[in-house]
Amino acid sequence: MEGGIGWSYKENQPGKGLEDTGLSLPINHHGNLKSASSDHDLTDIFQKIRSSKTSAVINYGASWCRVCNQILPAFCQLSNSFPKLSFIYADIDECPETTQHIRYTPTFHFYRDGERVDEMFGAGEERLHDRLWLHS
Repeated sequence: MEGGIGWSYKENQPGKGLEDTGLSLPINHHGNLKSASSDHDLTDIFQKIRSSKTSAVINYGASWCRVCNQILPAFCQLSNSFPKLSFIYADIDECPETTQHIRYTPTFHFYRDGERVDEMFGAGEERLHDRLWLHS
């Protein structure tokens, strides 16, 4: 899989959406869109980001958050435009231990060379696109 990490967690594959979100999401053509469904999953993702030094973006959201639900489809669509970035969605209610530092949803963390290099609070498809372009 080009530009991504071979995670086996809930992947958005052709014909399937991210089941945890309750939304019908677009198809991801590059295999670079994942969902962490537990603290264990998210811990593994952090370890793989650090060890592989893959560029990644983590979208921290919540199913009850209206703004999160509005930006999530755009986040998924943007994963098709940036195939070298790994896109991860983490619901703060499903990963309570590993997301206790998240105080605002949605929050986006950007990683390069295994380190967190940027953070974005709130939604805004154009802002998100610009940040993704900057970090791709």
